[in-house]
Amino acid sequence: MQIKRLRERDAFLARITELELDDILTPAQSDGIATAFTISKPITSRRFANRFCVLPMEGWDGTSDGRPTDLVRRRWQRFGASGASMIWGGEAVAVVPQGRANPHQLTIGPHSIDDLTSLRLAAVRAHAEATGSAPAPFVGLQLTHSGRWCKPTDRFEPQTAYRHPILDERVQATDENLLTDSQLDDLIQRFVHAATVARDAGFDFVDIKHCHGYLLHELLSAHDRPGPYGGSFENRTRFLREVLAGIARDASGIATAVRLSVYDLAPHVAGPDGIGIVHPEVRDHYPYAFGGDGSGIGVDLTETHQFCEAINHLGVQWLSVTAGSPYYCPHAQRPAYFPPSDGYLPPNDPLIDVANMLRATRAIAAAHPSLAVVASGMSYLQEWLAAVGAQLLDDGAAAFIGVGRSALSYPELPLHTSIGAPIQREQLCRTFSDCTTAPRNGLVSGCYPIDPLYKAMPERVALTQAKRAAEAARGGRRRS
Repeated sequence: MQIKRLRERDAFLARITELELDDILTPAQSDGIATAFTISKPITSRRFANRFCVLPMEGWDGTSDGRPTDLVRRRWQRFGASGASMIWGGEAVAVVPQGRANPHQLTIGPHSIDDLTSLRLAAVRAHAEATGSAPAPFVGLQLTHSGRWCKPTDRFEPQTAYRHPILDERVQATDENLLTDSQLDDLIQRFVHAATVARDAGFDFVDIKHCHGYLLHELLSAHDRPGPYGGSFENRTRFLREVLAGIARDASGIATAVRLSVYDLAPHVAGPDGIGIVHPEVRDHYPYAFGGDGSGIGVDLTETHQFCEAINHLGVQWLSVTAGSPYYCPHAQRPAYFPPSDGYLPPNDPLIDVANMLRATRAIAAAHPSLAVVASGMSYLQEWLAAVGAQLLDDGAAAFIGVGRSALSYPELPLHTSIGAPIQREQLCRTFSDCTTAPRNGLVSGCYPIDPLYKAMPERVALTQAKRAAEAARGGRRRS
């Protein structure tokens, strides 16, 4: 059942009760004004006008040498105009050109201080225009290396932490693609340098990205890697500890944050009916999932809690929670009724995956009260995002409500919600996944169904053709 059909509170409550999700997805018992009051509660570490955070996304519309274009600048302006008090990076920025996930991802380079300063100011100015006298947003920059999923040209050029029995074939990785210890040593310095660039460009914090199957996330599951970056928990977190030490030394004054896949799942593929199933080569044992229980489908947060304790001890103040990887288990972190063209139909009601991530978020927030935890995976909640988020805040299950895909279709959602204004239902993200399908087919990423700019683009025709071709390849199976 599509969530957009659950417009009435009683219908939504009945559905989450049926799915046994009422422990985590029950919306706040309040009207819009009371929800706005909850979302605008102060937090002691800094003056924030509200508890909304725009989450980082991967841009596909920079120049070939990794610099911003007008589309990039427009997106950052819209994120600022959202009224959200925190902007978690705007988008992922690669620390080296070879570490990009696509040929048009932003990259740290010789012009980055000026380019990034301009982007940050565009967001801050748009925020001021939208909110008036509200405090300026807390703006960070997400730093990344794509590791296994590096695609700096039109093909994968993987740089892996270890050999993977399933994913290696996906990107044609061999022993030659394994990063050496000395290469990892060099990348540590690249992350530190990127943090100094962010500081000099005026950012409030940097995110050392540990999620979605990219390099630093993959290192967390490098149990079989020999040497100083694999095996023990201490070794598997060495890269981050060295980066944080370098930032403290060379980029003092900038805060640090981590966006973490707090649990991972085994790769999934489309089954005979198009519905996602665990990859058939997984045989009841999957040791490559950080935060997993070893089965490939269950969660064990033991090491995740150990990680959170370690980073907090090292001065990290902010943690953005996500899960899995969009490359091999997209339902885990992007719950959606409509899959991307190269994906699979959801293996269960997407509300279950939203609840799984929020339960993990609650467990982490409870165990690590000195970390400010940002919830994510909530775009699928649509009309119920703000009310469920308000209840999370009331329960202390998160410090901030993260908005990702929904910020592309309806950037003003945080502003409207925080002042008690009516929600514009026609602008809500319905998780059609076009913002993922488009870049998978070499097109710029954006909200083609709702954003007027993208709806009018000629690329929309190519996107429609790509979706039809993918549907035909799946035998016509789709959600209606």
